[in-house]
Amino acid sequence: MSQAEAIATAAQEARLSEIVTDALQAARAQGASAAEAGVSASQGLSVTVRLGDVETVEHNRDKTLAITVYFGSRTGSASTSDFSAAAIVDTARAACTIAKYTAEDDCAGLAPRELMAREIPELALCRPWSLDMEQAITLARECEDHARQADDRITNSEGATVSTSEGLEVYGNSHDFLGAIATTRHYLGCSVIAQDDAGMQRDHWYSVVRDAGDLESAQAVGQKAAARALRRLGARQITTREAPVLYEAPMAASLLGHFVSAASGANLYRKSSFLLDQIGEPVFSSGVNIYERPHLRGALGSTPFDNEGVATHDRDLVVDGVLQGYVLDSYSGRKLKMQTTGNAGGVHNLMITPGEQDLPDLLDAMGEGLLVTELIGFGVNGLTGDYSRGAVGFWVENGEIQYPVDEITVAGNLKDMYRGLRAVGADVDTRGNFRTGSILLDRMTIAGK
Repeated sequence: MSQAEAIATAAQEARLSEIVTDALQAARAQGASAAEAGVSASQGLSVTVRLGDVETVEHNRDKTLAITVYFGSRTGSASTSDFSAAAIVDTARAACTIAKYTAEDDCAGLAPRELMAREIPELALCRPWSLDMEQAITLARECEDHARQADDRITNSEGATVSTSEGLEVYGNSHDFLGAIATTRHYLGCSVIAQDDAGMQRDHWYSVVRDAGDLESAQAVGQKAAARALRRLGARQITTREAPVLYEAPMAASLLGHFVSAASGANLYRKSSFLLDQIGEPVFSSGVNIYERPHLRGALGSTPFDNEGVATHDRDLVVDGVLQGYVLDSYSGRKLKMQTTGNAGGVHNLMITPGEQDLPDLLDAMGEGLLVTELIGFGVNGLTGDYSRGAVGFWVENGEIQYPVDEITVAGNLKDMYRGLRAVGADVDTRGNFRTGSILLDRMTIAGK
């Protein structure tokens, strides 16, 4: 971040902090026993090019203020995009009025004062990109051109997109907590269609980072998108069978997502999770370790505090296959008679310990089975763990990809799938909040023809 950008960010932070302070004071003046307020301001640019022509150009600038007040165990919330002094007072008054009509809830309230983040580490989350519209269009065209020129069988394109966004969030509450987080997010992606005598196939690739200097090149993104589409040509449907299944790293992240959903407080206190009362029990195969690392510099899931101002910290959720804890905010924690784990708003850089094998090694270890490269639809029952999703991928024999497959479904039960996890690859995908390599599962039902 340049000196000028740092000065501008500091000035904006001061202004948003003043708005939060004014909102909390307005809530107190209305008689609230406690209050919290969060304000955010963001701006960005997004450009999509298709077949060389500019399809969309979007400039966005958004801002919002949300206030939540507490009158004992009664709660009220209101929001506004008007940051004037009068609007702040009116929004606080509206939240207080709502609270007078809500039912009492003993679990409502701020997170404990002693858990507030008092030290804010520098995590390199804000790296602005001085990208104008013409530069974005040029980059998107270059990316799409590399994809379209990769092979004559690339016959169409769904477009290439370049986007950049910058945002600042300030949160404060009646515990005298006031904290700010400035972030950036930069994206380059491309999706193309390949065609031969057997038909058409589509696939894509993308890169997303905090620092634009870390983006994959336009050439790399375009050529990967083309290669992924080309390798799907000639896909066929296989017969129904049971076999090992290897989830490619980008798809394997969904398996961690289902775990987090089952471990989340909201599903647990509603008794709609198969992980209820499972702390201390083996829920994954031995050797599996899953953990949070919220302070990784420049990572997409990093944050110094959660949505309630609670300090984030490294924590282990699964050790050697055994569940160590849940994913809780203060409300769900009180419901479960536990303490918040600093996860209001979700997990932060959830990771599973990678192995030493890359994807070819995992294919060799699997021998015969299915490599999943795309999932379609959502068929997961959080209460029972039943799992069924449409899939696209490749059939593997003797550790080698034989041919692409589509129009199939992979099915099982998450409890069995997790306990049957055989290996995690070294090919870790870092493009999101869930970081994992490819995951090899012992056996699933593959429904085909």
